[in-house]
Amino acid sequence: MTHPLGLFDAVILGIVEGVTEYLPVSSTGHLVLAKSLLGLDSASDVERSVNALLIVIQGGAILAVLGLYRKAVGRMILGVLGKDPGGLLLFRNILIAFLPAAVLGPFLDDWIEARLFRPIPVLLALGVGGIVMILADRRLRDRGDRISNATDRTGADLSARAAFQIGLLQCVAMWPGTSRSMVTILGGMFVGLRPARAAEFSFLLGLPTLGGATVFKLAKNMSGEGPDMFAVLGWAPVLLGLAVATLSAALAVRWLVSWLTRHGLAAFGWYRIGLTAVLVPLVIAGVVSIGPEVQDDQSAEAATAPEMIAPSDPTTIVRR
Repeated sequence: MTHPLGLFDAVILGIVEGVTEYLPVSSTGHLVLAKSLLGLDSASDVERSVNALLIVIQGGAILAVLGLYRKAVGRMILGVLGKDPGGLLLFRNILIAFLPAAVLGPFLDDWIEARLFRPIPVLLALGVGGIVMILADRRLRDRGDRISNATDRTGADLSARAAFQIGLLQCVAMWPGTSRSMVTILGGMFVGLRPARAAEFSFLLGLPTLGGATVFKLAKNMSGEGPDMFAVLGWAPVLLGLAVATLSAALAVRWLVSWLTRHGLAAFGWYRIGLTAVLVPLVIAGVVSIGPEVQDDQSAEAATAPEMIAPSDPTTIVRR
């Protein structure tokens, strides 16, 4: 049976996903808040399908990067074909940076969702991440590494070791509330890339990372117990959310690159701290819930086991 998910809801979710996917502010916190305010975390079948919808509209963020960085993507394709040495080096570095998360992600996904997708770990990651960004920005300024004065190196100029280090940092973002963009942009800056170049490498790294997560979660939804996302929500909200996410992600990426070049990361750190301060009382009051999804095929005993209890109706958001 199709749930009457409004097109307005799809637009809001598309905007939230598109804007926060690449900004270093943690899309988890924003999506938790958006879902609760829209009332989309009440019924279990709707909740499960909306969670899948949020995964699928990540495809909009992927399309945005493919469009904005089509030259870099084209160079990588030519590099694989043996026609662009620089493109081949960029492809190599993206692949190396992607491998740690690709290996660990499928094995840790359920464990992380059950044990870390809870109020204290998520809010802790959100707030601590803000502090880390503020301190890192100051350190980069004090060291003189800040990047407006650095050599304009690109992702193709990174060593394999530097790319692997960024990839290891990306694994930290498996902790809900951390932000994949935050850790990979910081990682790029600390290995010597300018903010705009570090952001570019982070965005390109997001293509296989988010693409893999999208396919994995969508397949899980389509093959799991109960009706799939399209049967519950209908096709129109999904396609509209995807389109809106594409447009909003493109605008967010262009704005972020410009902002980082002029101002650095500290403002995003303060924003994360402010968002944490907003979410804490809402979670305590039960207005917003953060917790692992109880699968349809779980027994009642498993669903009520101490390690699976959430403070309110459980909700699962893809971690970034």
